Amino acid sequence: MGRVTHLVSPAGTDAGAGSVAAAPRVRGALRHAAPALLVYAGVRALGLVVLAVWGAVDGKDPHQLLSARWDSLWYSRIAEDGYGYTLHLGGDKVHSDLAFFPLLPWLERGLSALFPLSAADAGLVVSAVSSLCAAWAVFLIGDRCHGRRAGIALAALWAALPVGIVQSMAYSESLFTALAAWGVYCVLTGRWVWAGSLAALAGLTRPVGAAVVAAVWITAAAVLWRERRKPGARMLLGAVLAPLGWLAYVAWVGVRTGSVTGYLDVQGGWGNGFDGGVAFGSFVAGRLAGPAWPAGVGLLIGVALVVWLYAKGVRQRQPLPLLVYGGTVLLLALTAKGYFGSKPRLMMPAFPLLLPLAVAVARLRTVRAVLTVAPVVLVSAVYGAFWLHGSGPP
Repeated sequence: MGRVTHLVSPAGTDAGAGSVAAAPRVRGALRHAAPALLVYAGVRALGLVVLAVWGAVDGKDPHQLLSARWDSLWYSRIAEDGYGYTLHLGGDKVHSDLAFFPLLPWLERGLSALFPLSAADAGLVVSAVSSLCAAWAVFLIGDRCHGRRAGIALAALWAALPVGIVQSMAYSESLFTALAAWGVYCVLTGRWVWAGSLAALAGLTRPVGAAVVAAVWITAAAVLWRERRKPGARMLLGAVLAPLGWLAYVAWVGVRTGSVTGYLDVQGGWGNGFDGGVAFGSFVAGRLAGPAWPAGVGLLIGVALVVWLYAKGVRQRQPLPLLVYGGTVLLLALTAKGYFGSKPRLMMPAFPLLLPLAVAVARLRTVRAVLTVAPVVLVSAVYGAFWLHGSGPP
């Protein structure tokens, strides 16, 4: 195990470009990834079945839970009517749709124009396709770092996250993770132009697209420092492309609101922003000091677990792009203020945190590995249904 110790593919350029026909390579790659994709699809299908059964008992429509609640309603409204909707809740609480990045509603609008789909159903299609694409890239990263079994385990564990049901909702997490995971994989393999392009698209999907930009920039800088050379044209172009999506949307919001800090102001209206973890710390402390102290202890254990997983990845010498990307996603999630029930969902794209667990599962015999992961999958399916029928993701 622990096969990868280098930063990226030795050639700091788009490796293998034009050397082999694309179609046969794609078919071969799909065959190689097929077991991981089947496992991923099976885990997510179980989650949907449990959600449907729970909905039948509880009298709630699973389709509505997946496509027409919380953020999915905002995305659908943007797809149908464009930006401009604001919800005034009194005081400083002003919920503007400018808080939502545009790539998902653009895709929803395009699909609903081409096919007889509502914007919400188009969002479900985007999430379904994106989640499979994300699982493919997650598998490839695990395979490259620690072998095929670790790649399959990594895809299965990502599918079985407690909030994995979000991967099947008309939310932007699956789309973002697909773009981010493929972007990180392209950094690992030295495909700099692809990495920069995917980072730009990720930056049009969620604010945390900055994590993909960081992976591109810091890895490129490390490669240049290690090899003591000037950047090649492809590396330079990738680095230039990487932040354009994020910067373009933030700049557009600034122009739209007439303020350089327009996007930050919009986030403030939602009660979001970054305070270095002060609000989160206060939230946990409040739970520990009151009758809900078990919840506070659980939160501390959860934070300790994800920090331990990141430290374990450092000790296992994960490639630099994974450490930068996963660490940035984790840092932004833990230091953001806002609704604290969203933090597990915000950390969901940080799939590199699961790599140490995937390595451990891969070392087991197949039967024992299945018996180890199966209870996690079942708990995830039940919890996902409970979550959506309860408070759910805001």
